[in-house]
Amino acid sequence: MQSKAHNVEKYLEEIDESKKTIFKKIRDLVIHNLPEGFYEHMGYGMACYSVPHSVYPNGYHCNPKQPLPFISLAAQKNFIALYHMGLYANPELLEWFTKEYAKASKTKLDMGKSCIRFKKIDDIPLDLIGELLTKVSMKDWIQKYESAFFEKIKIQI
Repeated sequence: MQSKAHNVEKYLEEIDESKKTIFKKIRDLVIHNLPEGFYEHMGYGMACYSVPHSVYPNGYHCNPKQPLPFISLAAQKNFIALYHMGLYANPELLEWFTKEYAKASKTKLDMGKSCIRFKKIDDIPLDLIGELLTKVSMKDWIQKYESAFFEKIKIQI
């Protein structure tokens, strides 16, 4: 489901009741654990936590009018999705998270490049998610993003 809501509060109103409570818990984890500087907004039809243009005026390379995304949270039909761009860009962080997830959850990790899918809401390792959110500062994210993005450009040339 890609929402057309203009703010996260309106997005919350659209979420199915069966997912609303856990979505709010994860959103609270993001708000309270994400390092300083990221801001909440709607983007790509979901709740996003991004680097503001005032800090990183170049924005996202795919669409510079958009702020540089870092975390996104969505309530899909069959799961809750947490997108963490740092997991995609940082192999060490991904390795840490994969190992810790196996210890913290009864369910197998269901993950794409940056998307962690939680199908069983009772098995979401909230403490681990909270810890993951503290691992990358905004400064570190910008540096990792630029090094990955500019390296990709060099390879294409």
